[in-house]
Amino acid sequence: MPVLTRLIPSPVVVDIRAGALDDLAKILADQRISSSGKLAVAISGGSGAVLRERLAPALPGASWYEVGGGTLDDAIKLADAMKKGHYDAVVGLGGGKIIDCAKFAAARIGLPLVAVATNLSHDGLCSPVATLDNDAGRGSYGVPNPIAVVIDLDVIREAPVRFVRSGIGDAISNISSVADWELSHRETGEAIDGLAAAMARQAGEAVLRHPGGVGDDGFLQVLAEGLVLTGIAMSVAGDSRPASGACHEINHAFDLLFPKRAASHGEQCGLGAAFAMYLRGAREESALMVEVLRRHGLPVLPQEIGFSAEEFVTAVEYAPQTRPGRYTILEHLALSTDQIRDAYADYAKTVTS
Repeated sequence: MPVLTRLIPSPVVVDIRAGALDDLAKILADQRISSSGKLAVAISGGSGAVLRERLAPALPGASWYEVGGGTLDDAIKLADAMKKGHYDAVVGLGGGKIIDCAKFAAARIGLPLVAVATNLSHDGLCSPVATLDNDAGRGSYGVPNPIAVVIDLDVIREAPVRFVRSGIGDAISNISSVADWELSHRETGEAIDGLAAAMARQAGEAVLRHPGGVGDDGFLQVLAEGLVLTGIAMSVAGDSRPASGACHEINHAFDLLFPKRAASHGEQCGLGAAFAMYLRGAREESALMVEVLRRHGLPVLPQEIGFSAEEFVTAVEYAPQTRPGRYTILEHLALSTDQIRDAYADYAKTVTS
């Protein structure tokens, strides 16, 4: 009887620890990602300049490219600039926008990407997707997974705490996303990948149930690992399904309806997840999410991020339009405006009681 297995798309290197950044050149050489040290490094104009000064002596063969922002045009310009050199790999050094631009640029010129995250704001650092602003708003572009992921916990602690909080909300929302995937499997027959679902759910549960706080190394380690595992889960599934359900539809609705007022991705996803779990009747799970989100300083009511109850109702009503073809608790219940308003009033009463 032959043993049948499948290859899982994942980074060759995942290095999450304090001081990891100081060993970047050694890691790349030891893993034969770049023995020559010829690297194209994408950085931001702000914090990236400080990191360049710190890392440049250890990377003498690197060329440094400043990324203007997180748009499709920025990513194309980055690729055009990089293709003139002969590099072993592209290094995206920074937050989500820089890494997404670097992902797209690396894919465009056919080079592997090394993701060096300087904050933990969302699960995109290891995902097969680059999210970039374009003329139509915002688009998601399929790209290869990073060949290596390096996260220095010392650097993470130096970033504003709001980035860690955002990552917490995004990780916890996995639980709601997987519940939506399983709902779609039962109701529509949509195929579900059990491995991807397990990885995403356990990543969310690990963050949800960890007793530590945003300043604890142990908690930051678990959060970073959870975000990386979520990215790999999306690669296994072939799309964002393990980490994107009603919670992310609500998040996208906020972004599209109130683009100048939207809060962070993770804040909106965490709030969306707690409400979505309440809608599906998982009241204990929703209450636990609310408790944990509050403990970490994340919002559990729209008013806490500057939106009225009525604006939240509008966002929830609009949310299914942001992901046509995706089936979640919102599509399943197909609530009217008044029903959403009543459901939110019940949720808010539970949260504030």
